[in-house]
Amino acid sequence: MISDFENILSDSSKGMKKSVIRELLKLTNKPDIISFAGGLPSPDSFPVDELKEITQEVMEKEWKKALQYGSTEGDSLLKEQLIIRARNDGMDIDEKNITITTASQQGLDLLSKIMVNRGDNVIVGLPSYVGGLGAFNAYGANIIGIQLDEEGMSAEKLENVLEDLKAKGKKPKFIYVVPDFQNPAGITMSVKRRKEIIALAHKFDVMIIEDSPYRELRFEGEVQHTIYSLDNTGQVIVLGTFSKILAPGFRIGWIIADEKFIDKIVIAKQSADLCTPPFTQRIVARYCEKGYLEKRIQKTSKMYREKKDLMIECFDKYMPNGVSWTNPEGGLFLLVTVPNYIDTDNLFDKALEKKVAFVVGSAFHCDNSGHNTMRINFSYPSKEEIVQGVKRLAEAIKEYMAECKK
Repeated sequence: MISDFENILSDSSKGMKKSVIRELLKLTNKPDIISFAGGLPSPDSFPVDELKEITQEVMEKEWKKALQYGSTEGDSLLKEQLIIRARNDGMDIDEKNITITTASQQGLDLLSKIMVNRGDNVIVGLPSYVGGLGAFNAYGANIIGIQLDEEGMSAEKLENVLEDLKAKGKKPKFIYVVPDFQNPAGITMSVKRRKEIIALAHKFDVMIIEDSPYRELRFEGEVQHTIYSLDNTGQVIVLGTFSKILAPGFRIGWIIADEKFIDKIVIAKQSADLCTPPFTQRIVARYCEKGYLEKRIQKTSKMYREKKDLMIECFDKYMPNGVSWTNPEGGLFLLVTVPNYIDTDNLFDKALEKKVAFVVGSAFHCDNSGHNTMRINFSYPSKEEIVQGVKRLAEAIKEYMAECKK
């Protein structure tokens, strides 16, 4: 092995950190542990028979194209289907405004690659999606967290930060938000708040990145306009993915943006992977074309609503006083908050002893706060596991509380 290993590493690689969630999954991937930790869709949501049918058709009729290299921009049929869906969602776009990525995580990486220099300021929610934090951190961003309230990122606190940066002669590269069923909090940003964020972005001339992996998994409440559609000036970039609404194994996502950004993203992607797999792109394109996706989303949303309602019911029944939680209108997650004297980093070990797992809240806080919170996933576990898992988690919390009071 080379003697000066550290010296041959780039500054970017030295700043990279392991994903807390991926590391926790190694500990929780045991058959006797009930895991609320991963951001995993339910396997029951995967349309196996329909995908078998379409895969067979693609192999019989389109194998020459599907098995060959494809364009970096993405499969034309898939882009066509996504444009239709985006327009139906109020977004004024055409082919020059969209490109396909290898899931939305690649989109976060590519946007960081083309926008972030070391030391640049990036604004995120507090808490915020750990995959976004990881991507921004890898390129040396100085990440600034803005506290969430019941309507999403606080516009008042955001304006204060933007004013402070402006007074120092600085401007953030972008504001990163997950407005629909936010990961990890499960909060949906109100239309009023979306408009306030847009107004501030215009006032301070800052881009908005709208990460939208869960938007279509709404099972109650009123559908909100996308930030992109409320703006429609090119100042918003949207990330989407099929991972939560179809199957994560396809690794297909997309970016919607002004064509100037799309051109730069395509160049950055060419050196990353040349193209997202044409085979899986064409299967997903045909799946959408046949009208299967909407029916699948409806079935999945119904399933997740039942699981979420059951989890909330179990929380009400088993959790001790002093514990609270969010009640999302869609998505895959909710956030549990315990009394301030409890550190969920330590509680995690006790929960594992009880054979139940979660993700520690500090992983989602760029300022190392949130130690009295935890993210809980309700989409993956079965109903039986939800009931038993909440019982185990409640027992772990009660025991930890008792120990702290001794």
